[in-house]
Amino acid sequence: MALRRVRAVWRIGRMTLQVLRGVWIAWREFDGASAAHRCARIQQWSAEMLALLGITLRPSGRFRNGPQLLAINHVSWLDIMAVHAVCPQARFVSKSDVKAWPLLGWLITQAGTLFIERENKRDALRVVHQSAEALKAGDTVAFFPEGTTSDGHHLLPFHANLLQAAVSSGAPVQPVALRFSEPGHAVSPSAAYIGETTLVQSLWMIACASGIEVHVDVLEPVASEGLDRRALVQAVRGRIAASLGVPDAAHNPPVT
Repeated sequence: MALRRVRAVWRIGRMTLQVLRGVWIAWREFDGASAAHRCARIQQWSAEMLALLGITLRPSGRFRNGPQLLAINHVSWLDIMAVHAVCPQARFVSKSDVKAWPLLGWLITQAGTLFIERENKRDALRVVHQSAEALKAGDTVAFFPEGTTSDGHHLLPFHANLLQAAVSSGAPVQPVALRFSEPGHAVSPSAAYIGETTLVQSLWMIACASGIEVHVDVLEPVASEGLDRRALVQAVRGRIAASLGVPDAAHNPPVT
């Protein structure tokens, strides 16, 4: 137990230095940098952060070139880092209170994140339009259709609103299935960030754990042409559910 705590403190210390290093890189290099340089830095930093926390990245499948809307199930505050470690060009749509996270919030902003006030329907419409314009410009936009984190054992209802950005722009939707595991657990209890768990508590559980792996499974894309957002969300959710081995949309209809 004592050794585990020492290891956790060591990991958190190195993670803190990595956050500061990320702030330095973004401040010194991102202003005026090429998209390729920014992506290389984001990918390197994200992969290193996972490694410093003792998390092994297990990607499968490949992201396509060109504009795409990534639809990803949501498990942990680590999800953005896990996806950026394999798809650094992704611009995430994230809830606005993430901006208030110490240092990490600023770093997430520098990665081109689009922020949304989920309780504000007018703001949600703004982000749909902003995402559609980003897709038309050739960007990769990513979002969590569940809107919040699950425990990893099942999927929450999917919100279909943001999929309108894919319908409006004609961009395909790329389902991505995320799963954290650890020895003895196909679904990691240490990585779950749910309920009343605070960010500090979650960080401590992750730092104390041993052998966590994050599986990033890039699934077959879904063409948006000829589909409305309801049909699109069912197709996307079905593919993610099948990859994770959890009940599909027929058992848990989407929220619109």
